[in-house]
Amino acid sequence: MASTRVFVDGHEGTTGLRIHEYLAARPDIELLVIDSSKRKDVDERRRLLNAADVAFLCLPDAAAVEAVALIDNPNTCVIDASTAHRTQAGWAFGLPELAPGQRAQLRQAKRIANPGCHASAFILAVRPLVDAGLLPADARVTANSITGYSGGGKSMIAQYETGGDAKLLSPRPYALSLTHKHQPEMAAHTGLRTPPLFQPIVGPFYKGLTVSVPLHLVDLKPGTTPELLHAALAARYSGEPFVRVLPLRDADALKDGFFDVQGCNDTNRVDIFVFASERHAMVMARLDNLGKGASGAAVQSMNVHLGCEEGLGL
Repeated sequence: MASTRVFVDGHEGTTGLRIHEYLAARPDIELLVIDSSKRKDVDERRRLLNAADVAFLCLPDAAAVEAVALIDNPNTCVIDASTAHRTQAGWAFGLPELAPGQRAQLRQAKRIANPGCHASAFILAVRPLVDAGLLPADARVTANSITGYSGGGKSMIAQYETGGDAKLLSPRPYALSLTHKHQPEMAAHTGLRTPPLFQPIVGPFYKGLTVSVPLHLVDLKPGTTPELLHAALAARYSGEPFVRVLPLRDADALKDGFFDVQGCNDTNRVDIFVFASERHAMVMARLDNLGKGASGAAVQSMNVHLGCEEGLGL
């Protein structure tokens, strides 16, 4: 059986390097690698993009759009890790667990937009509640996320690993213009009519991410209880290989008195939790921002597209 030819455009970045790591040991994959002296050679990139069965784009938004324009081979499947195409018509959203039928879309698609890390966690926590009618589509939702510094790419990683700046020892809230590049996909792929009010925070650890969505039970469908919220999530993800719904008010997750944001690191897993009181619920989704939040999700979508075992190499 012929190998699948894969080219990673932008393979020297954090996401591209991790995709290479996932694929390097797979005998079913032939990695096409550009000579380092030709990384910015448009003709060489065009040649490799069109020679690939699957092309991963690990590039800034504008460069990803330019790369897509270089491809004239209708058989090349593009998986774009940038923000550029996540809400664009004609692109399948690379989250197999999004909804029934999503895997069928990914199998057919030649253009796949990889989700953002914060967005993946938020969408997986919220979409089943909207679909079940428990969370109204017109709800005004807030969310916060705490994530490791690797999500900021090479420059932020270098800043933290160089050290010497006391400010880096504490959490760092950002995007306080109250706009974030993941917000459009957070609304588009949950069914919410309004993007969430979103507050991300970088913490002094390499990787790991948890998005928390606080809900007032009185604002939900009349009669909604924490048990119903939990049941809707458990039903949606029953049988999913990479999504776990933990018990309601999971005591084990708090046995040390704190929630472990890094509990899914080095996996392609998403853990979903519902904590609750009589009046409020907190839905939380945890993942590895470099795994299921980026490179792992991209490889998972490729596996679905190719029709091979979904967890292969992950």
